[in-house]
Amino acid sequence: MAEARPGRVVPAGTTGLVNNTIEFSAVDGPGNRFVVFTQGCNLDCVACHNPYTINPCIDCGDCVATCPSGALSLDRAGKVLWDASTCTGTEVCIDVCEYDSTPKARTLAVADLLGQLRPAVPFLSGITVSGGEATQQPAFVRSLFAAVKAEFGRLTCFVDTNGDVEAATWNLLHDVMDAAMVDLKCLDDDIHRRITGGSNARVLESIRLLAARGKLHEVRLLLLDGVNDADDLLAATGQWLASIDPRMRVKVIGFRNHGVRPSPVPLREPTAGQRAHYADVLRTQGDFDLVVV
Repeated sequence: MAEARPGRVVPAGTTGLVNNTIEFSAVDGPGNRFVVFTQGCNLDCVACHNPYTINPCIDCGDCVATCPSGALSLDRAGKVLWDASTCTGTEVCIDVCEYDSTPKARTLAVADLLGQLRPAVPFLSGITVSGGEATQQPAFVRSLFAAVKAEFGRLTCFVDTNGDVEAATWNLLHDVMDAAMVDLKCLDDDIHRRITGGSNARVLESIRLLAARGKLHEVRLLLLDGVNDADDLLAATGQWLASIDPRMRVKVIGFRNHGVRPSPVPLREPTAGQRAHYADVLRTQGDFDLVVV
């Protein structure tokens, strides 16, 4: 995997470093949602499906010459510039990047996102901020959610998170966030470190804290065949989740290879039968609201 390097300073407050937005999504929380994908993540998961969102661009310029549409250039200060009006949407720039980044991430103001959101509001249930890792820009997320609540009170505000977050961040977001969807990559800390590059201690604490506050929409288990899907591990995971809430909403997600980087850990997709078995094992531990995808 590419070495993470310091990039542009991520702005705080009413602006954020944004990778992309989706006007309508039915898979990023309940109902139909407007989704903001932030740039930058504090984990380095082997199964990441959006690895180009991990690091901010370091303006190395390697992508500029490869752009087939000429949408990329370097300014006098050596900063990579992206012309969205010229871009034809290819991902050559992402493919050649050695630093798990993209030159297309841009600094957007909350006002910019509200402008994108307004035409879609009659058709939306809410807004979800994902990533990357949304909680790496907590002041921006808070400003965005506060603005959404002020202008569109009926829309719910969700965070899609890896959970590797200090309690102070959840405190900051508490009064403007309706709920969070938390990824639990593995209950076993050693395996978690091997597949994400970090401990699961803060992930587990986030799940506890959010559940206690009524702010946990669901826990998502991304399961990789032969890596984090052993029956005893799944049973222990179910037992731990049930100790917090035996009727918790749990989404069982079978790993898919699409978009994933080459990995030193062999990654195999679980079959439909395996995914159903995962759910059966979890059901032995609690009366969970289970979703299998």
